[in-house]
Amino acid sequence: MKISRWILFYWLFLCVFASGSLSIDNFNRAFPIIEPDPNHTKLHLASEGLEAIKRITNPIAAVAVIGPYRSGKSFLLNQLLSLSCYEGFGVGHMRDTKTKGIWVWGTPVELDINGVKTSVFYLDTEGFESIGKSNVYDDRIFALATVLSSVLIYNLPETIREADISRLSFAVELAEEFYGRVKGQDVAFEPAKLLWLIQRDFLQGKSVQEMVNEALQHVPNNDGDRNIDQVNQIRDSLAIMGDNSTAFSLPQPHLLRTKLCDMKDGELDLVYVKKRDQLKELVASIIRPKIVQGRTLNGKEFVAFLEQILEALNKGEIPSTGSLVEVFNKGILERCLKLYSEMMAKLPLPLSEKSLQNVHENSKGEAMKSFDEQHFGRHHAKRSVMQLDEEIEKVYKNFVMANEYQSAKLCEALYSRCEDRMDQLQVLRLPSMAKFNAGFLQCNQNFEQECVGPSKANYELRMMKMMGKSKSSFINEYNHRLFNWLVVFSLVMVVVGRFIIKFILIEIGAWILFIFLETYTRMFWSVESLYYNPVWHFIVATWETLVYSPFLDLDRWAIPLGLVAAILVVYWRCYGRRKHGSQRLLPLYNNPKGGTHRPRTD
Repeated sequence: MKISRWILFYWLFLCVFASGSLSIDNFNRAFPIIEPDPNHTKLHLASEGLEAIKRITNPIAAVAVIGPYRSGKSFLLNQLLSLSCYEGFGVGHMRDTKTKGIWVWGTPVELDINGVKTSVFYLDTEGFESIGKSNVYDDRIFALATVLSSVLIYNLPETIREADISRLSFAVELAEEFYGRVKGQDVAFEPAKLLWLIQRDFLQGKSVQEMVNEALQHVPNNDGDRNIDQVNQIRDSLAIMGDNSTAFSLPQPHLLRTKLCDMKDGELDLVYVKKRDQLKELVASIIRPKIVQGRTLNGKEFVAFLEQILEALNKGEIPSTGSLVEVFNKGILERCLKLYSEMMAKLPLPLSEKSLQNVHENSKGEAMKSFDEQHFGRHHAKRSVMQLDEEIEKVYKNFVMANEYQSAKLCEALYSRCEDRMDQLQVLRLPSMAKFNAGFLQCNQNFEQECVGPSKANYELRMMKMMGKSKSSFINEYNHRLFNWLVVFSLVMVVVGRFIIKFILIEIGAWILFIFLETYTRMFWSVESLYYNPVWHFIVATWETLVYSPFLDLDRWAIPLGLVAAILVVYWRCYGRRKHGSQRLLPLYNNPKGGTHRPRTD
């Protein structure tokens, strides 16, 4: 018992695996590509039919037949494909519709169109106005057929009704959006050729072209009825498709319509057979490869195109051209947004607000120009343009924030560097107004040149306050520190003149300077009078000349120069006086051991 269970499990596994790995061997039959959900409200893809299309590598064209249910669409397609009802699309003789969704004949017809080998698929669609379906479902089927096909055969029994014209409003809107491009540009979609096919039992009277023209004439509207105005607008708009519109009549093949599938060409009406062959030639003459954005589609690209359309139609409760435009513009919008981001990413942040704004405007203009060259639709594309503009503004805000951050970071570094420099100038060993002013000016120039971006204004205010405080503090301390240094200098010169050089004039001059600084200036000069006194200005100018110049910064070289001077003095004291003996160029102090104490002689 256990063994049989394992065998059964193994057999089921092989069946499942085999069924999943089976490929379609026979494509010479009809496959569904679009199927309705159980409620007949939305559509979904059918894998078998898509596999039949994906394998094609040639450019693809599609011929779709649309029309009311029970109008002979499937039989017509079989006639165009030269197939019987038992070989081709299923033909129903009941009152309910046979075809559900959209079906494709798996083996395309190969045609040479303007030197291009083209694979032509024939599509059978579910009929309009059948029982148990909503109008929205019919609109979705009609929309798919309109957008997918290269030739759209509108199969109508006997005559054109007002409902048939109203249903074309969607095709008209598509034509206005996708086909009404500026001449000379690549079209978004190559427009489908609309073939009005009217099947009727009578051939006398008006031609089908006259019937179509008459049906498209304005309806009188003396009372200003809005519904009639809308119908007339559709008639006006159908002129857009005038160049792509053709009318053709086809008589009934036989009076016994339920027996048509069992009849051969010899049993059908001769006039019908002749007109059918003419219809084949007409379809072959007007068909062109499906073109999207200026290029043809192979099988895989056609399926991807179909998936986009279905996504757009299922997106809303009611299929609309606007929803189609949004889906098809989605990829273009993303590419244009990427183009904008890449152009902005090349900027060396930070920048001034005006420069960033100029680059933003230029980059946005390039992105919008690229979108305008590629986008689908004209009227409904405005929403996509608005969306692209919103997305660009979001990205721009991020760049604005990044620019503000980089600007604040750079300006803060420059501010801190200047602040450190001002602190260093405050504690100079030898205070110099010239050196402070040079450092002050250099900080200002560097900050003005290097600090850019939106943070510059705020940091300029901080810089002004910080530099003002530093300069005020330096000036307040400058006179006091200079006075102290002059006092120290006078004492040093006293020591030098008294003990090192022993030059009495230097010592006397130093004592005079010391007494002057410590007595007269403190007794008779206030801080204000000291600052404005001409003598003090002369002293300050002399000090500045000695302490700092573009060639010599005594504050930096004071210690090395002092060491060199000390070495020279020691050398002169120890070696120079011995070498030159008693030669004296300066009035030095007298040696108490010399003079009249000479050795006596006999």
